[in-house]
Amino acid sequence: MTTRSSASRTTRERAKAQRADSLLEAAAHLFAEHGFDGVSLEDLGTAVGITGPAVYRHFDSKRALLGAILLRASEDLLAGGQRVTAAGRAPDRALRDLVDFHVEFAVHSAAVIRVHDRDLTSLSDADRHAVRRLQRQYVELWVGVLRAVHPARSETELRVRAHAGFGLINSTPYAVRTLREVAVDADTDELLRGVLSEMAYAALSAR
Repeated sequence: MTTRSSASRTTRERAKAQRADSLLEAAAHLFAEHGFDGVSLEDLGTAVGITGPAVYRHFDSKRALLGAILLRASEDLLAGGQRVTAAGRAPDRALRDLVDFHVEFAVHSAAVIRVHDRDLTSLSDADRHAVRRLQRQYVELWVGVLRAVHPARSETELRVRAHAGFGLINSTPYAVRTLREVAVDADTDELLRGVLSEMAYAALSAR
């Protein structure tokens, strides 16, 4: 039987988790716009309707919040890539699926990509090493698929291709602003998905 106190505790825990998620999302956008050093605890708290010091109820520091943003993104990428490769599809189809997965991530997480590009060095040593480890594992998933698509290519070239593909797809944060300035009656996100997916797949599958 669930007691009133345990139900209340569960409600509080759920509310705390939701507030932490809101902080992560708000912080990603603020860091992307102003840089890690340009955002204060008060800015973060105000963005989710709490005081600056109340941020400490969820994260030990602003740096820990930055770490949580980039670690979650790296974990999500790796988990998603593993789901794609575990499907056991033909090499060309697997490559297409990986591209589409990463494009979807980039379109929805443009702020996180900007934060990663600019503020990775602001992470604690432990968080930076953890992010790099997860990223290396993610790269290896791509290299494995590319190896199946291009069995005659060297390991070095396959890694170059993988990183070049990331570079193309991760241009999203910068493309979004330009598109929103010139797009009149277009679905910007849908346009990005189509353009990035086709270009990345064409580049990575080119013989």
